Amino acid sequence: MTYSFQNPSPSVIRDYIQNAKTIAVVGLSNREDSAAYGVAKVLQSAGFTIIPVNPKLAGQEILGEMAYASLRDVPVHMDIVDVFRRSEFLPDVARDFLKTDADVFWAQLGLESQEAEEILRTAGRQHIVMNKCLKIEYRNLSAQ
Repeated sequence: MTYSFQNPSPSVIRDYIQNAKTIAVVGLSNREDSAAYGVAKVLQSAGFTIIPVNPKLAGQEILGEMAYASLRDVPVHMDIVDVFRRSEFLPDVARDFLKTDADVFWAQLGLESQEAEEILRTAGRQHIVMNKCLKIEYRNLSAQ
């Protein structure tokens, strides 16, 4: 049996983005050529507050924002947690996510994990998006 995650409807995804102010980016580095950096920069320029989450760069600034070692260390509410870690790491990020009051677990384009989905849903967290680029979804929303 193959795993096939079902994303929320386009209108629900639109609501997630429209209601978001703060986006934690797990796996954001200071490498300007990385996908995470490009996405975060676009979202930041669109007015979102970006929170870098990267244990190797904790305490440093990325895009002018302090980086944190884990989601648990972020001192503010996160509307969306945008994950740029390989699919095999999504369950660990999901467990970290559950230790916060963040609203939406979002795995970037090309990333999905049945185990992460089960961890989140078992804990009652239903706001999950996987295998979608937040920047593309934001731009699609802006184009409407």
